[in-house]
Amino acid sequence: MSTITADHRATQVVRTKTDLFRKLLEWGGFGAGAILVAFGVVAIAMGFSGRATVADSLKLEKIVGSADMTPALIAKEAKDAGLTNVANMPTVDVAGKAIDNGTRARAFASYMRIHALEASGGFTYAQMGRFTAKPDAPKAELAVGGGTDNPQFAVIDAASKQPVANGVRNLWVTETALTTALNTSYMADRLGLFGIVVGIALLLSGIGFIVLAFAALHRPKTAASLS
Repeated sequence: MSTITADHRATQVVRTKTDLFRKLLEWGGFGAGAILVAFGVVAIAMGFSGRATVADSLKLEKIVGSADMTPALIAKEAKDAGLTNVANMPTVDVAGKAIDNGTRARAFASYMRIHALEASGGFTYAQMGRFTAKPDAPKAELAVGGGTDNPQFAVIDAASKQPVANGVRNLWVTETALTTALNTSYMADRLGLFGIVVGIALLLSGIGFIVLAFAALHRPKTAASLS
């Protein structure tokens, strides 16, 4: 009889420890679920806030697409300017539209690049010389896209006595600065969207953890009621 009693007590101790461990896991599930839900809500809020900041910043610049900023018209302009094999031709129509979101900002930047190529005859910043070349400058001293990097063969400004900068090359400096800012707006907008998607995933995962923990926590009561 004493042996049976001792075995019963040992079984009770093991069962108690098992129940305690299970309770800890179940409440841990509640805690993990709550943390995931909190992180999800914060990520969603930050994502919407980031996208709103991008939109507000772009609106302050009051940028509006010019009349030729349609895929068909810009392709015709590029062809008329003699540009061939131009990569990444614009595909989004922003003509007459306010540039107030990341997608339109990226499209506007792509149109600006085509305009810069038209102005330079299809040459980029790196293909042009720093200075305006003299008419009689040797061909060996000329850059592929025009101008020269050698001050000896550059046009000299009468007032400053300094070589005259290559204006078309400087145009690319302005274009690069503006398009970089616009593309950064696009990236920030996409990151905001990514944050929203991640936040929704965290929120759903947290809710799932809580549901599973709730079901596990009430399982003994259900079993007891059925018996």
